[in-house]
Amino acid sequence: MQLEEIIKSALEEDIRTGDITTDATVGEDVKGSAKIISRQEGIVAGLDVAKKTFHFVDAELEIRLMRSDGDPVKPRGELILLKGRLSSILTAERVALNFLGRLCGIATLTRKFVEQVKNTGCVILDTRKTTPLLRDLEKYAVRMGGGQNHRSGLHDMYLIKENQIAAASSIGTALEKVFAHREKGQSKTLIEIEVATLDELQTVLKYSVDLVLLDNMSVEEIKEAVRICNDRTKLEVSGGINLSNVREYAETGVDFISVGQLTHSAPALDISLLVLEE
Repeated sequence: MQLEEIIKSALEEDIRTGDITTDATVGEDVKGSAKIISRQEGIVAGLDVAKKTFHFVDAELEIRLMRSDGDPVKPRGELILLKGRLSSILTAERVALNFLGRLCGIATLTRKFVEQVKNTGCVILDTRKTTPLLRDLEKYAVRMGGGQNHRSGLHDMYLIKENQIAAASSIGTALEKVFAHREKGQSKTLIEIEVATLDELQTVLKYSVDLVLLDNMSVEEIKEAVRICNDRTKLEVSGGINLSNVREYAETGVDFISVGQLTHSAPALDISLLVLEE
């Protein structure tokens, strides 16, 4: 779904037959100014989405972005200045702030994870655990926080997980079918497979896969996996990762750590719109 469609649907969900409170209290032609501020320290993401939301309601609004996506912001730091019909600003307010708070929250949490693994050489990745229809926006916010994106969907990378392995009856069978499928399509699509034990890793290393996902392994097991792998393929870690332990996992020597929390549990940044007295 295109961004414009998402914004349109979000506004329709909120406004429906009309903004009756604003209609009752604010004249249609009353003009003024407002500012959007962050009430928390964080990382900015989604400014253009917020701008497009306001302009979807009223293309004549004057909008000035006071930061760029990826910038840090302090409490009470200004993000956006608006000028024009106050009725338009107030009608678009909540939807714009919902987008902005959500995306800033993802960027902020991502930056915290990235800072925790600094100088280890390990890259923080997101997952597909995203809000339906908002995946592109949420993955963009991860990038603004300094993380990188894993696959964007089911179409752009082979990722053989435990359920595919169970359905295929074995790791070897699943891999052979995937290699045949890729060869048939004459593609260079990356192949990643999930393993839960070191024995499974030994089996996988007989094949030329691009990535191995070490799922829910202990730090000691991961250290041994790095030794066994010996740079024959890239290693990703997932499962049970949080801010308090992510550096310990990163220091094992793995290449990537994927964190579903970045998008499924990031708290929204507290952002407010204030109408300014003229």
